[in-house]
Amino acid sequence: MQQLKKKNKELLKLFVLFVAIILPWGIGLLIVRSTSNRAVVETMTQVNFSRDTTFKADHGRFEILQQTFNTPQEVTAACLSCHNLTAQDVMKSSHWTWTRDYILEDGDTIKLGKTNIINNFCIGISSNESRCTSCHIGYGWKDDNFDFTNSLNIDCIICHDRTGTYQKFPSGAGYPVTEEKNFGNKSFLPPDYSIIAQNVGSPERENCGACHFLGGGGNNVKHGDIATELAQITREVDVHMAVDGANMNCTDCHKTNKHNITGNLYSIASTNHNRVTCDQCHTTQPHRNKTLNKHVSKVACQTCHIPEFAKESSTKMYWDWSTAGELNSDGTAKVKYDSLGNITYLSKKGSFRWENNVAPEYTWFNGEARHYLMGDRLDSTSPVQLNTLLGDYKDKNSRIIPVKVHRGKQIFDPEYNTMILPHLFGNDSTAYWKTYDWDLAAETGMESVNLPYSGKYSFVSTEMYWPINHMVAPAEESLDCEACHTKESRLADLAGFYLPGRDSNRFLDLTGFALIILAFSGVIIHTLLRATKK
Repeated sequence: MQQLKKKNKELLKLFVLFVAIILPWGIGLLIVRSTSNRAVVETMTQVNFSRDTTFKADHGRFEILQQTFNTPQEVTAACLSCHNLTAQDVMKSSHWTWTRDYILEDGDTIKLGKTNIINNFCIGISSNESRCTSCHIGYGWKDDNFDFTNSLNIDCIICHDRTGTYQKFPSGAGYPVTEEKNFGNKSFLPPDYSIIAQNVGSPERENCGACHFLGGGGNNVKHGDIATELAQITREVDVHMAVDGANMNCTDCHKTNKHNITGNLYSIASTNHNRVTCDQCHTTQPHRNKTLNKHVSKVACQTCHIPEFAKESSTKMYWDWSTAGELNSDGTAKVKYDSLGNITYLSKKGSFRWENNVAPEYTWFNGEARHYLMGDRLDSTSPVQLNTLLGDYKDKNSRIIPVKVHRGKQIFDPEYNTMILPHLFGNDSTAYWKTYDWDLAAETGMESVNLPYSGKYSFVSTEMYWPINHMVAPAEESLDCEACHTKESRLADLAGFYLPGRDSNRFLDLTGFALIILAFSGVIIHTLLRATKK
């Protein structure tokens, strides 16, 4: 009898151990795993997607294009002789003006864009136009006297060339070369305008990529998720543009009406309009699983479906201008490379850090943004936010989005506490890339934007946010629940809300623990009573 009671006690201990520890742990693990699996294998609902199937004309059969063109403006004139209302649409677009309406905090509206903002790559356009405007859809923007009303300055070819032979020269103010020239290790040849004019069509990836892939001065430098490899890529890198996947072009998402191309640059635009969103094709209830669909109101599709960017080519993550100016002993420019061939130091630009397969950072975003404006006073004791994506958990329009945060160190005025826009490019005696004199470059650059310069300069840390929207991974590689709902959560730095699995709350934890104790106590008491009766 004594042995039986002892055995019952041992069984009771094992039972309590099982109920208290092993069973809950097993059930919890099963729930997490099963939910994770559902997230991985879930297929996306796709609606409202259609390609433009409008019949396109054979331009090779138009007599006006069967002539010898000596200048690119002559090609534009020929284009506009048929497309006689197109120029007025183009000249209203942000691709032409390089600005959009920006609403100030006091409600006033100004024009803001590439023409007049500060960034932490090549800093700014003013006084550096000839170099920066090699990506403008126009000809001859070499200073602030460019005529934005002259329709013959529109470069139709850069977006519509289908021969793959047309190139603007990197420092030619938007013009191609008139004779063979080299830039870096690349050769540029004069285009055959007659052949190109007879072979134009709707923009392809290469047309958009001629500028957008190379933003910031090189492949994948700026965005991290927009690179030359997207012109010919597999679904492991991007399921939408993959030649073995959806094989989509840029314009399949970035729909265009009268040359207004949808897709505001998130890092600049202050209002939530003219955006491109996933739900325009996939709806706001894209999953068959209701639990996953509940996430959509607070979590952007990209957050789970782009677990990393810069999958092929590296992207620039840090740029330190304060180290620029170091030369070799013979006075030549110094260049250093990393093991992948990325430039890590260049005399005229300073130091860089590159990364591959980068896990994004995350922020709340409601579609609206603020931006540092030239002349704004700054606090040099902390990184200057050159752009701020607005939103928080309590904002019903906000979602968690993935971002690349590009960090840098750049020139500012410690007396006025304002950012400096330096004069970098040119053959004159004040261009930094010619003289390596920051003082002269600062004076000329600030004069070009009609702002004062104290005669003193230093360097301040800056940050700029670039939302990640491309390089969407295959469904089976999307993030599972454990990526966020654990102590090692990807969202560890995103505060202001309670995230199960990541966060703990003393009251909730104690309440839950007390309920568990009470439940187990009831089980134990009930078991003991039954054992005693026997």
